[in-house]
Amino acid sequence: MSYIIEFAESVKQQLRDLSARERSIVFDAIEEQLTYEPLVETRNRKLLRPNAIAPWELRIDYLRIFYEGLPDRPDILRILAVGRKEGNKLIIGGQEVELK
Repeated sequence: MSYIIEFAESVKQQLRDLSARERSIVFDAIEEQLTYEPLVETRNRKLLRPNAIAPWELRIDYLRIFYEGLPDRPDILRILAVGRKEGNKLIIGGQEVELK
């Protein structure tokens, strides 16, 4: 089954904060990794402990994509946040964010 990808409104600004190269990497990864079976754990996709951002994370080198499946619409996947990992810091929208 192929998933429909939706972006949260806040993700638009987060994508603008990335370089053109990074945006290209993000969109390629979404197409390759999240179109089919996005809710299956792999080396780069994992279910996170409960947190305020999202239940799932996709890692592409130092970039992170946070997303969720919609329980009432099993064919839709929503991208909730896009950021960078800089050392131990997660930067989303220019702000340091902690996953707790």
